Amino acid sequence: MEGLVKGLLNVGLGNDENDRENQDRDERSRSTWAQVVTGEQEDEGVNSDHRTTGYNRQDERYGRNEESRPHMMPQKASSQGYDRNEDERRDNFNQSCWNQKENEGNNDGWEMVQKKPTKRHQQVKMDYWDNYKKPLDEQNYSNEVEYGADLEPSQEQLSDLSKACNKLWELDLNRLVPGKDYQIDCGEGKKVYQKEDMAEGCLFSWLSDDVFNKPTYSRFCSLLDNYNPHQGSKENVTPEEKREQTAFIEEISRTAPIKYLHKYLSLKGIVSGAYEEFKRMLTHLWFDLYGRGGTSASSSAFEHVFVGEIKERGEKEVSGFHNWLQFYLEEAKGNVDYQGYIFPRRRGEIPDSETQLLTIQFEWNGVLKSVSSSLIGVSPEFEVAIYTLCYFVGGEENHVEIGPYPVNIKCYRLGDNIGSAFPVAEC
Repeated sequence: MEGLVKGLLNVGLGNDENDRENQDRDERSRSTWAQVVTGEQEDEGVNSDHRTTGYNRQDERYGRNEESRPHMMPQKASSQGYDRNEDERRDNFNQSCWNQKENEGNNDGWEMVQKKPTKRHQQVKMDYWDNYKKPLDEQNYSNEVEYGADLEPSQEQLSDLSKACNKLWELDLNRLVPGKDYQIDCGEGKKVYQKEDMAEGCLFSWLSDDVFNKPTYSRFCSLLDNYNPHQGSKENVTPEEKREQTAFIEEISRTAPIKYLHKYLSLKGIVSGAYEEFKRMLTHLWFDLYGRGGTSASSSAFEHVFVGEIKERGEKEVSGFHNWLQFYLEEAKGNVDYQGYIFPRRRGEIPDSETQLLTIQFEWNGVLKSVSSSLIGVSPEFEVAIYTLCYFVGGEENHVEIGPYPVNIKCYRLGDNIGSAFPVAEC
């Protein structure tokens, strides 16, 4: 009876409604916490300590919404030579590059707030690459491409280097697609003379595992560890490494850009029409050693342009190093520290995740490269073809258009060798 009276009083005074409101508030509190745990709160624009990645800066700068952001793909173990051990496999490559807030007592590889975290190194497994050291007749190559008349240079292309370079861009069927095959975060821009780090994390957010299944990419990467990066140090090329070089040239010679290059140069009377002789010429041009930094047999076109060298005389500086695959691998291993992009000459032309011609600043093994230009996502065969073409047909400066980019392909000779070759954005 007493309980019935209290119940009637609560209804009369409106306390029952208050109880329901308190219960609903508790439910909402639990729901909000669940959203925090599952990450659903991010879609509502709620700030989080762990949302200081370059994607947020980029989304705000270009007005992109959260739904357009690609998923952050962890770098999985690859059967083609880029495996991690079990401990490192648990660490997302993206997380290793983001600026994160951690508790003071946490020493698990992270630095303090407002510093870049210590990068988790990606282990590069060499077992698969050992196949490229086998005798040439025991190696497997891709099928020859057949393009017919499309590989024949037109008279217009033969008389205009820019049109020939643009044709190479069209023939680069192995070129990667931004957002599908890889993702970059350009960070913030800077002047060349500015030394402060304008990038919160890495340039590369992720790269698809499928990239290293491409034969020319895989063979190219197998060559990158064959060199001493210190300029002036004599190189010792083993018989196995020579086989790697020959096999790489054989592989890229089956692609459209190199076949077009051969037809172009042979029609110009620069090289022989015999394809085997042409391949031997490419091997000598890119891999024969020559002197640099006062030491004979210490450098090559391939090493300088694609791998990079560190000048030891006077103030140390990085020389060469214009290849994006080398940049990705060295960044993944913690040897490269991306510092930001260099402001373009034309105002308003700010690079973003879709840009495939970048001018950047970085440190390699603690040594600064104050300005460096690279084509991002292009295939190894495309770069070999375009630099070889400019070496034989062009001059030191070659103002051309490749795809959407007006570019100056710089090509410097060192005697009868390619001393350096790299792109410079024209805008």
